[in-house]
Amino acid sequence: MVKIVQATCTNGELILSEKLNSELEGKTVQIMIFESTESNKTIDSRESKIQHFLERVKNYSFKLPTEYTA
Repeated sequence: MVKIVQATCTNGELILSEKLNSELEGKTVQIMIFESTESNKTIDSRESKIQHFLERVKNYSFKLPTEYTA
């Protein structure tokens, strides 16, 4: 799942602008942080590029067999 949400940092904690899906309850998520000093147009463009990149990763990735070792 890929989701982009805005948040405000208060006392070192992130306060999200919207609630997350209940499917994420108890799970660990990865977070990318972009400062909002950039214009909304720049942020929208960056979000679009990130979404495009993640779609490509999803399309061209595959699961390795459980017996695979490096």
